[in-house]
Amino acid sequence: MAGTKKSGNNNQLLMTLLKGRTFIVLIILFIFFSITANNFLTAGALLSIAKHVALYGILAVGMTYVIITGGIDLSVGSVAGLAGMIAGGFIEQGLTLKMFGVTVYFSVPLLVLITVLLGGLMGMLNGLIITKFNVAPFIATLGTMYIWRGLANIRSNGATFSQLAGHEGLGNTGFNFFGSNLGGTSIPVGVVIMAIIAIFAGIVLKKTPFGWHVLSIGGNEKASKLSGIKVDRVKIWVYAFSGFCAAVVGIIATSQLVAAHPATGESWEMNAIASSVLGGTSMAGGVGNIGGTIVGAFVIGVINDGMTMCGVTEFWQQIIRGLVIIVAVIIDQFQRNLQAKMALQARNENK
Repeated sequence: MAGTKKSGNNNQLLMTLLKGRTFIVLIILFIFFSITANNFLTAGALLSIAKHVALYGILAVGMTYVIITGGIDLSVGSVAGLAGMIAGGFIEQGLTLKMFGVTVYFSVPLLVLITVLLGGLMGMLNGLIITKFNVAPFIATLGTMYIWRGLANIRSNGATFSQLAGHEGLGNTGFNFFGSNLGGTSIPVGVVIMAIIAIFAGIVLKKTPFGWHVLSIGGNEKASKLSGIKVDRVKIWVYAFSGFCAAVVGIIATSQLVAAHPATGESWEMNAIASSVLGGTSMAGGVGNIGGTIVGAFVIGVINDGMTMCGVTEFWQQIIRGLVIIVAVIIDQFQRNLQAKMALQARNENK
């Protein structure tokens, strides 16, 4: 009996460490890179990390919703790239209406609204392909990943939109705001936007019927359908939200670069997936939280920037990022098995 109690206490301690693993890893990484990278703790380096984390974090919030439903969205990096090209093209070239012989230039708030709505529609198309045509999420979003990237290149024939300052006479200035710092502070606007989206997404996931439906679908889709949940509708909105988040990232990244390039966002879907899984979102679906995802985004941001400061080549960085994803999934599976074991022990003790 004493041995069983001791084993239970050990399992409980291990479970506590597993739940807090992402935060523990983040602290270890900060200590490690502060020792090995000379400029890691400088204001400039931390500002750069924060800007990158904002991009990964916003993408990962949308990805978290998708993964919780048991899906995956490989198209988010391409959506971000295409969104940047749409916004950049509107600023530099406007919208030419040939039938009227005029070119319309949108104000920045309006072009941002148009861009994020188009991003949401791109995500919604993913959801429709997956639900209405019964295409596996991996295949559907892999296909649209190539389509959106191709359209991003077609938008400018592979060229860069670099005149994004706008013109006061055209009423399209102010796009650089999204890549700047807030007011007179050193807080990037992207971080503020990430915080707003994360808080909203976290509340919706944990406090609203829609969020409960998302979690239910990932836990048991068949049971969710039998209980009356509109599974297809929920999935479509989840993918629409992922597309919206990707478009927001495209706007912020383009504003930070002060240029729109069709290659923007390449492989960012991997950072989003890694951030989400590191934060405790289960690839099996049904489990995830936004707070953990944001911490996971910080881990990915610190790893990427820290390795760059240490002179690690991009080739090795790719290997390390791949290993991080694999290890995160293995740990997640171990945690699920441990939870099942602890639940079984609790039932046996109550008999």
